[in-house]
Amino acid sequence: MNQMSPVNVTANGRTYAWPRVPAIAICLDGCEPAYLDEAIRAGLMPALERIKQKGTVRFAHSVIPSFTNPNNLSIATGRPPSVHGICGNYLYNPETGEEVMMNDPKFLRAPTVFQGFYDAGARVAVVTAKDKLRALLGKGLKFEDGRAMCFSAEKSDTTTLAGHGIDNASKHFGLPVPEVYSAELSEFVFAAGVQLLKEFRPDVMYLTTTDYVQHKYAPGVPQANAFYEMFDKYLAELDALGAAIVVTADHGMKPKHHADGSPNVVYVQDLLDEWLGKDAARVILPITDPYVVHHGALGSFATAYLPKGADREAIMAKLRQVEDIILVLGREEGCARFELPEDRMGDIILISGENKTIGTSEHRHNLAALDEPLRSHGGLTEQTVPFIVNRVLPDLPNEPSLRNFDAFYYATMAAAQA
Repeated sequence: MNQMSPVNVTANGRTYAWPRVPAIAICLDGCEPAYLDEAIRAGLMPALERIKQKGTVRFAHSVIPSFTNPNNLSIATGRPPSVHGICGNYLYNPETGEEVMMNDPKFLRAPTVFQGFYDAGARVAVVTAKDKLRALLGKGLKFEDGRAMCFSAEKSDTTTLAGHGIDNASKHFGLPVPEVYSAELSEFVFAAGVQLLKEFRPDVMYLTTTDYVQHKYAPGVPQANAFYEMFDKYLAELDALGAAIVVTADHGMKPKHHADGSPNVVYVQDLLDEWLGKDAARVILPITDPYVVHHGALGSFATAYLPKGADREAIMAKLRQVEDIILVLGREEGCARFELPEDRMGDIILISGENKTIGTSEHRHNLAALDEPLRSHGGLTEQTVPFIVNRVLPDLPNEPSLRNFDAFYYATMAAAQA
């Protein structure tokens, strides 16, 4: 470890302790707490069971919308979207009429914790499953001096020393590039993380996965249990190598289908077309990303842009009457409650219940690839996530005050006490 570095690091107004051993945060994408409970009950996660007994076990609240990009960037910055600006996977610019992915680092409004530690002289490693997060998480890192790595499993065979801190990560680690819709994409992240801990010995490391398995399989079913059994083996190695580890998630996952297995959806664009005229309003689903096969762009959070002169209160009153729409707020109130940037939200914020998703228009969603009953996320019912530390932190709070984006604050605290 770099003994010449400062005692602590400040990032976005939060002070992080300098780690004496590697500080690792693991984001298990889509990890509804029941997944861990069921796998432990089946005897498949002895390492996690041991860590829970010797360490500190809590629940935390995720960012709302409980989607991948907002939560990963909150974990990476230690702050909510009102600070870092990433409020969805997807963004609408009403001035241009463009809908764009929020993958470009230009959308990020705050430096990451990784950049803070790197600038202070630390060694930093970031491994993500999908490449959509890689550029955002790596913003501010420089790779030429050998102190930083940031790459994805998805594009691991195209990494370069100049752009990622490592040439051909797939070849380096002896791991084939996995199929993007697979459990193996996440396993690559864990396997690379173990090797990096042995070879590179980062001061700070972030490992973040994909929720392909969680979108398809409920807690306790064989495929889900197999995923967590696999994770447990790598977790045992990371723990044995002496790292201080926080295990958390970006969001939970709930069944969003009818009893017959068909998706349970309210198509809000169709409703607004009926009330205001075709395409007068614009419904944006921030879950939308390039990887919609397993969820069909259906989640439990949406924002709607209304035409000028529309009676917002009247439209909100109508939406509140829709079955399983559990929360309808104006932009100002919704952004204040959920710590979101007002300039990147529509006039109305909508959240659906545990078993319902929100769509745009029925004809716009291709659900043909859903070969299992729909499971998804985005709302309040997917906000509770695990927060497990492999060290004793007696003053660690619990939900709702504990947030998943406190992961590095407590990981570095635990690593400083090691």
